[in-house]
Amino acid sequence: MQDSSDLGENNLHCYHLLPGSDSPAETDQKNERREGTWPGQATAEVGSQKQRASEGVSVQRKVPLNRYALAGAILASTNSILLGYDIGVMSGAVIYIRENMKITSTQVEILVGSLNICSLIGSLASGKTADYIGRRYTIVLAASTFLLGAILMGLAPSFSFLLAGPLVAGIGVGYSLMIGPVYSAEISPTVTRGFLTSLPEVFISVGILLGYVSNYTLSGLPHDINWRLMLGLAALPAVAVALGVLAMPESPRWLVMKGLYSEAKKILIRTSQTKEEAESRFEEIAEANAASSGNWHGQGVWRELLLNPSRPVRRILIAAIGLNFFMQASGNDALVYYSPEVFRDAGIQNHQQLVGVTVIMGIAKTTFVLISALFSDKLGRRPLLLLGSVGMAISLATLGMGSKFLECSDSKPEWAMAMSVVAACATVSFFSVGLGPITWVYSSEIFPSRLRAQGSSLVISVNRLVSGIVSMSFLSISEEVTFGITFFMLAGILLVGTLFFYFFLPETKGKSLEEIGADFED
Repeated sequence: MQDSSDLGENNLHCYHLLPGSDSPAETDQKNERREGTWPGQATAEVGSQKQRASEGVSVQRKVPLNRYALAGAILASTNSILLGYDIGVMSGAVIYIRENMKITSTQVEILVGSLNICSLIGSLASGKTADYIGRRYTIVLAASTFLLGAILMGLAPSFSFLLAGPLVAGIGVGYSLMIGPVYSAEISPTVTRGFLTSLPEVFISVGILLGYVSNYTLSGLPHDINWRLMLGLAALPAVAVALGVLAMPESPRWLVMKGLYSEAKKILIRTSQTKEEAESRFEEIAEANAASSGNWHGQGVWRELLLNPSRPVRRILIAAIGLNFFMQASGNDALVYYSPEVFRDAGIQNHQQLVGVTVIMGIAKTTFVLISALFSDKLGRRPLLLLGSVGMAISLATLGMGSKFLECSDSKPEWAMAMSVVAACATVSFFSVGLGPITWVYSSEIFPSRLRAQGSSLVISVNRLVSGIVSMSFLSISEEVTFGITFFMLAGILLVGTLFFYFFLPETKGKSLEEIGADFED
């Protein structure tokens, strides 16, 4: 660990202003405006060149992962295990809740969708909270809310009481979906940001797989006990996450916005490979946040985002909102939640076989999200996103054909059942290659620093709203028009989404967070 006395050697200076004088950042911005460049562009370009040189970005040399940044990103992302576990375990638990409590399909949709709808509260509040108390304590708050929700669901004596669990846990979902990627993006070096910011989606997939495994393992217990254990077990990792996060460093960009320069410098030195890289990162962050003061708590951001956005901010909002909309309009969450219903419609009737097939789907999903995370910084965001959305559209169309054939067949041939299972696995796999991880990476890195937390909370609110609508209407629509037609409709939505991604989303690979804004000027 670098001693704090070394900070002077690194020349990571603070801006001390004389009354009535311009800071170096303000002087540079004025010069840049006269020259027709966006504020901070010259510094960002020079800093990016120095950073890429110090990080060794070349075809001859690989850049190792910074262990301190990796540990921080992992701790921030472990919160996502709880969300993934809740999604995965609910798909199997509702089978037994339905039988034990004698609830209807509509009540199942309300139970499943309520978590997503209530996550709107958490996602809308998360940005302001993260700007006020910091990224780290916002993660603790999310884990604590998950813990309470898991206890309520595991002990529920009735459906009304059971419904309170997802309502509370949903607030934690909103917080964790915003704060995990934002924290990972802000602490990561440029060349490994794609991988580290993909970790929340990796952990969501791991959590879904754990939920599926829990369903399969506990399915043999009495039906009035197994679903309680399935849902209540989420309380155990919630405690571990809340305690583990206390060992994390705070985001250096949040510290700079609060005027805590010396603390930010220490963390940047530990999360960088060289002193030169740390110096370059600090200069870029300080330049981008020159207007912030130590008593800034995120005030004025909503006005800048919604009431009077500049042209690049408006383009950033369009890109981020569109990406989050298509992520959930693809129906992936609904397919994960209701996969037993889909496979039952395909002819698989045994309860244990139903949850067993979902385990296979969870393994495929987790495997491909790991592959995507590993290649995100090498291949770029756009190629993975376009590949994933096209592949998902084809897989959904195939799943629609398989479902449609099985609906019209009395014999339920094994080849059609197998095709449906493979197509469902391919759908979640392509989602894990593109829309799953890239949405979190992209949404957390394109906003300017002072707009990042609240901008991310805004677009994730759209994400949760669309997810809730799709989850709460999926069964009703499928019963009305059949599963086959529903999957064809989702495939069509993905094709439109692919065109949107191609025309509206520039590549962000290899650029610093402070440098990315230039792309939205064009």
